Parts: sequence; C-alpha cells; structure tokens
Amino acid sequence: MRIFYLAASIVMFASCATAQQTDKTNDVLKKAGNILKTVGGSGSLSNDEIIAGLKEALVVGTNNSTGKLSAADGFFKDAAVKLLMPEEARKVEQRLRQIGMGKLVDDAILSMNRAAEDASKQAAPIFINAVKQMTVQDAVGILRGTDSAATGYLRKTTSPDLTAAFRPIIENSLEKTGATKYWKEVFDVYNKFTLKPVNPDLSGFVTGKAIDGIFYYVADEEKKIRTNPAARVSDILKKVFGSR
Repeated sequence: MRIFYLAASIVMFASCATAQQTDKTNDVLKKAGNILKTVGGSGSLSNDEIIAGLKEALVVGTNNSTGKLSAADGFFKDAAVKLLMPEEARKVEQRLRQIGMGKLVDDAILSMNRAAEDASKQAAPIFINAVKQMTVQDAVGILRGTDSAATGYLRKTTSPDLTAAFRPIIENSLEKTGATKYWKEVFDVYNKFTLKPVNPDLSGFVTGKAIDGIFYYVADEEKKIRTNPAARVSDILKKVFGSR
C-alpha cells in the first residue's frame, strides 16, 4: 500500500516540474526512488515505470467499474448497486403493490436502472481527466489517507463533472425508457388516495444513485489491485504493485 502512495507522490513531483526545476526534480525523484527501494525491497523499478503503473492502476480500476455498470443489467441485476424506489416513496410502492399495480412499479424501477446504465458510459473520460489533473497536494492527501484514498480523491474531484454529465443523459434516458411516464403514472395513482402528494426529483435521485454505484466499484477495484495479484492485468501493474 505504501508503494501506491509513494508512487502517487512521484507522479505529482514529476508532472509539476518546469524546465527551470529539472535538476531539483531529478533530485526529488532520485530520493523517492531510494525510499521506494527500501520500502518495497526492489531496485528494478524506474521512475517512469512507477508513474506508468500508478496511472494504469487508476485507469484500469475506473474502466472496469464503468464497463461493468454500463452493460445491460449492470445496475439492474447487481444487488449491491441496484436502484430501488426512493425511501420516501417506499410506502407508495407498497400500497400500489397491494392494489394490484406491482407491474407499474416494476417498470419504473427497471427504467431507472436502465437510465443509470446508459449514463455510466460517460464516466471513464471524466476519471481519466482527473488523473491528469492531480497535484502535489493531492498526492500528500493520498499518502496520508486510507486504503481507499485514491477513490476518495476521484470522488471529490469528479463528482461535480459526473453530475453535470450524467443528469441530462439520465433525463433523456428516463424519457426514452419510459421511467418518467411510469413515475408519473405511479404517483398520479397514489396521489388520488392521499392527502400528502409525493413528487420527488426522479432524475436527481437516479443521478446520485448512479454515481454512488460507480464509486462502490471503483473502491472495490482499487482494493483488488493493491491486494490481489490476479487483478494486476498488465506487466507494469505486476511489476509495480508486485514489488511491495
């Protein structure tokens, strides 16, 4: 784990150096490399390999996560991230099922998950851009953080962009898959039988849950790459993370 953090620091110092700071940067990299040899017990890694390994770990992790969830049934058939009715609508769901309108509810739930799967296709480029934008301060935070520090960094830096990218896609997808129609039908029916009409923001709810689902698996992928040799799917990942 410490190699992962040290590698992050190396990336930051290397990427932020200017032409006038070449000698200073080389000295920093040399010292970091010496520390790495002491911690990892391997003197065979070059600075370029360490940087490439860190970047590839983040890209592999985010690509695996978004690829899994953007596939058909990526959300819908995964109990860990499947979108269900919002908490405030659970009583509505129960009541509608009781009066024989379960299919209407099921159609709405399926459509919400299809919208989340559709939007997830847009996440990978946003994550890759975040990796490129990491700063020295970010590296220090990762160095001092937990085993999910990289995921935390990505969540902090990409959530606004993910929300901005996801919401219009989800709104369009909800229309396309019929979720908005089903949602309206669900609450039109329910609101006829209650003095407290329910009108939650469907697209906002689905957007938030879709982003939560992606980060659930980004964290899972980060843990795999750190701890499981089988998850290191390239030579550079095996070399960098296998030297710990």
